[in-house]
Amino acid sequence: MGEAGWPPADLDRAGNRREGEPSQPSGLMDLLAVAAVLLDAEGRIVLWSPQAEALYGYTAKEALGQYAARLLVHEEHLDWVVKKFAEVMETGQSWGGTFPIRCKDGITRPVELRNMRLLDDLGDFYALGLGTDSPTLRALERDVALSTRLIAQSPIGIAILDTDLRYVAVNPALERMHGIPATEHLGRHYREIMKQSKFEVPEAAMRQVLETGIALIDQSTIVGRSPADPEHKHAWSISLYRLEDTQGRVLGVADLVVDVTDRYRSATLATETRRRLAIIADGSARIGTTLDVEQTARELAEVTVPELADVVAVDVLDSVIDEHRPATTDGPALFRALAVKAAYPTEALQAADPPGQTAAYDAGRLATRCVRTGRPILIRHADGNDLTRIARDEEAATLLARAGVHSYLAVPLAARGTVLGFLGLTRARDPRPFDEDDLAIATELASRAAVCIDNARTHQSVRNAAETLQRSLLPDHPPELPGLQVASRYLPAQVAYEIGGDWYDVLPLGGDKTALVVGDVMGSGIDAAATMGRLRTATAAFARLDLGPARVLEQLDAITSGLEPYIATCLYAAYDPHDGMCRIANAGHLPPVLVHSGERPRLLDLPTGTPLGVGGVPFETTTLRLAPGDQLILYTDGLVETRHDPIDGRLNTLLRLLETPDSPLEETCDRLLHGLRHPDNPDDVALLIARARPFTPGRPHRCR
Repeated sequence: MGEAGWPPADLDRAGNRREGEPSQPSGLMDLLAVAAVLLDAEGRIVLWSPQAEALYGYTAKEALGQYAARLLVHEEHLDWVVKKFAEVMETGQSWGGTFPIRCKDGITRPVELRNMRLLDDLGDFYALGLGTDSPTLRALERDVALSTRLIAQSPIGIAILDTDLRYVAVNPALERMHGIPATEHLGRHYREIMKQSKFEVPEAAMRQVLETGIALIDQSTIVGRSPADPEHKHAWSISLYRLEDTQGRVLGVADLVVDVTDRYRSATLATETRRRLAIIADGSARIGTTLDVEQTARELAEVTVPELADVVAVDVLDSVIDEHRPATTDGPALFRALAVKAAYPTEALQAADPPGQTAAYDAGRLATRCVRTGRPILIRHADGNDLTRIARDEEAATLLARAGVHSYLAVPLAARGTVLGFLGLTRARDPRPFDEDDLAIATELASRAAVCIDNARTHQSVRNAAETLQRSLLPDHPPELPGLQVASRYLPAQVAYEIGGDWYDVLPLGGDKTALVVGDVMGSGIDAAATMGRLRTATAAFARLDLGPARVLEQLDAITSGLEPYIATCLYAAYDPHDGMCRIANAGHLPPVLVHSGERPRLLDLPTGTPLGVGGVPFETTTLRLAPGDQLILYTDGLVETRHDPIDGRLNTLLRLLETPDSPLEETCDRLLHGLRHPDNPDDVALLIARARPFTPGRPHRCR
C-alpha cells in the first residue's frame, strides 16, 4: 500500500497495473450508482443488481421474472419501449438516452439508460440495461465540463501530481509558464522539471500538504527564470491542495501557479523607493551637523556606504580649500581628498587618494570632466578602458580591476553655482549596476553636502579673518614688568563657531605700575573682534592717564554705550610693586582667583558691577596686597562655562587645578586649559596669570 493510501493497489509507482492484484473500486462509479438489469429475449428480468433496487425501489425478489416494460414503464410509453427493445435485440445496435422510469413508490424518475444486446456461450441473446439517476449525471457532467474548461482556459497554471510528485496533468497556462510541452511533464518528477534549488521549498510544501491535508494558499513566492522567458525574472505564487476521491483516498496534489511578476515588480519598486527615501532622509539628518569641511565629507561617505555603493570617495578642488590657489579650467585638475570609505576590506581603497592628500587628475579623467562640466557621469558597466579613466593612474586602475569594480558614478559637488568637487561611487561586490534612480539619490546627497561644505568653507574664511584680526589686536608681553611675572593664553572658539570678543592686556604704567585687563565683548564674529579692539585701545589710553580702576571702567562704560548693540564685561587691576597693593574693579565679569603663598586658592569677593554699556551705575575699587609669590588669575567665561555643567562645580575645578602655586606660570596656563577646556566649547578663552615677585626700585625686571 502506498503513502496515504496511494497509488491504487492495482498500480505501481509508475502508474502501471500490477499483475494478478485486485483493483480498488472507483469512487466515481460509486457516486453514479449505476444500476444493472439483465433481460431475456422475451423481456423478462433475469438479473437485478443492488443498485437497481436503490434506483427503482423494487427488491430482486419483486423484480425477477417480471416483464421489465410492465414493471418500470408508464402505459403511454409501453408500445415505444417494446418496439425499441425489439430493434435492439434484432439488430444488436445499442440505444441510449434519458427515459422516465416509474419507480415502486409511484414517482417518475428520469434515468439515463444504456441498452445493449448480449450473447452467451449457448448462442442465446440477452438485453443489458444500465441506468443512473439523470439529474445526478447531469450535475456531474456540468462539474466536469466546468472544471475542464476552467482548467484549459485559466490563466492560472495548474498541475496535478501524484503522491510521488510526478506530473499527471498540466494545463496550457502552465505549459506556457514553464516553456515545456505538457507531454514532457507527464510521468516526470517535479524536480526534473523545476530543477533550480529554490524549488526545494515548494517541493517540501507539497509533501507537507500530502501528509496533513492542509492547503497552502499563496504561501510561497518563487522568483526566477524559465525556458519560456530566460531573459527576464518572473515571480510565481504557488498554492497547493491535496486531492482525494469520494472515499477519502489521497490521489495526489494540485499545484496552482499564478504569475505575479507585475505585483512582485511593483512591490520591489515600492521597497526600493522606500529604501532610497530612507537614504535621503538619513542624509538630511546626518550630513552637515557641523561647520567643518572634513567632517561634512565624512558624513556624506558614511551615509552612502553600504546603502548606495561599496566604495565612496569625496574629493574637492584644492582651490576650494586653499583660497590662494587659483582654479584652472584646462590641463590637470588638482583635488584634495576629504573622505574615503568602503563597505568591506578591498583593494579599491588603495586606489583612492587618502584623506588630506592632493592629487592631480589630467583632463581626460572622469573626475576632471565631472567638475569642469558640472554634470554627473554614470557608467553602468565599467570595462578596462573606463577604469583607466576613473583611476588617477595605471596602478590605481589595476587595483580597481582586481577589486572587481564594475560600475561607477561621479556626481559634482555644486553649491551656489560653483562646483566644489565631486562624489565618486563604485560597486564591486554589489552585482547591481548603477542606474538613473541611484544617480538621483547621489545627486540629492551631493547637493546637500555641497551646500554644507560651502557654508563651512565660507564660515572658515570669515572665522580666519576674525581670528587674524583678533590676534593682531592682542598684546605681546612687554620685555620687562616691575615686580611681576606674567603668562597668558588666548584660544579661539572651536572651528564650528565664530570668533568671540575675548581679550586680555598687560599695560606698563608710570611709577613702575602695571595694569592687568581681561574682558569679553558679548557677541561673535568680525564685529565683536573690532569692538574688542576699540575697547582695548580705549583702556590703554585711560590707563595711561593714571586713573583708578573704577574711573577707567566708568570711561569705558561711556564709550561702550555708544557701540550698540554691544556690551562687554571687564576686570581692571592695577598693581604697584612699591607697596605691593593691587587695586581691582569689576564690570560684570567673573571673579578673579587669588592664591596667597602657603594658602589655598580662593575667588575674590568683589563688587560685581554692571557690564560695560549698561550705563549710569558706578563702579567700586577693591584693594588687596600681593606679597612675593602670590598669584592673581584673570580669565573669561569660556574657560569655565559649559552648556551642561553648573558654574559652581566648574569654578571649584578651577580652584583645585591652582593648588600647586609654585609651578611655572606657563605650566599653570597649560594645566588650566587642559583640565577645563572642552573640545566642543563654543566660546573663546582669554587667560592671564600674574605672580608678584620681589621688587627693588631702579633695577630692571624681565618678564619670564
